[in-house]
Amino acid sequence: MDTRTTVVRDVVLKNPVMSASGTFAYGEEFSEFFDLSILGAVVTKGLSLEPKAGNPTPRIAEAPSGLINSIGLENIGIHAFVRHKLPFLRSFDVPVIANFFGSTEEEYVRAASALDVEGVSALEMNVSCPNVKQGGIEFGRDPDTLHRLVLKVRSSCSKPVIVKLSPMVTDIRAIARAARDAGAEALTCINTLPAMAIDEKTRRAVLGNVTGGLSGPAIKPVALKIVWDVSRSVDIPVIAAGGVTSAADAIQFLLAGACAVQVGSASLRDPFCFMRIIDGIRVYLQEHGLASVSDIVGALNRH
Repeated sequence: MDTRTTVVRDVVLKNPVMSASGTFAYGEEFSEFFDLSILGAVVTKGLSLEPKAGNPTPRIAEAPSGLINSIGLENIGIHAFVRHKLPFLRSFDVPVIANFFGSTEEEYVRAASALDVEGVSALEMNVSCPNVKQGGIEFGRDPDTLHRLVLKVRSSCSKPVIVKLSPMVTDIRAIARAARDAGAEALTCINTLPAMAIDEKTRRAVLGNVTGGLSGPAIKPVALKIVWDVSRSVDIPVIAAGGVTSAADAIQFLLAGACAVQVGSASLRDPFCFMRIIDGIRVYLQEHGLASVSDIVGALNRH
């Protein structure tokens, strides 16, 4: 039984289960629970050129079937990551995918160049960030803006480039095609949905930043539909993210067209969920007499 899957170029995952950016930090905490080498890939939390302090606390609020976070992309900065965190991740037999972001096109380009180092298997661009030079509109909301950004990043580094798409767009298929046409080699669908929580007793917002991003099972139906749409619109691999908590969830995303899945919020509640999901995919393949994960990618029976 072959559980391998290829997400970009020669980045072959031993199984289709990856960590998601934002919930896995730099892998150190989770390594105390299990060997990171069991994963298909480790995706780092979002990295910026310079260290970023993030948003005021409280930063997390529970929601029905989900989690609202307002971390604010806090991170130690790319240079500190390369010096102090990457060597640890490289000690495991697992591809490392560095998620990164910027507030200008120039920052994205410089960040990608700084991450073009040995030990990083691929780059994942978070384009759900405001372009400070264009009135604060997110890079990922306009096809032309995204195309120009990806084109510049693609020409600035040798690593495979994955673009993580925002669900907050009019036509996700047009956005996906713009990223592909500019050189993106894979797409991650989706980022969080804008959300907020209010404490009716204090009449205050629960989060220090007032609003945040919703993740977890609540957004899975949205993510599933977007993966289905995008995988039929472009001829590059699609990585699913959004509400994966079980092997059944993962398999549903694969059937919809994803080549791999990222697990985020579920791992905060149960760090061992990765093993359960990986084992569950193997059991599914065995029970259905399938030889490979590739046999179920995009294999949704529509009738």
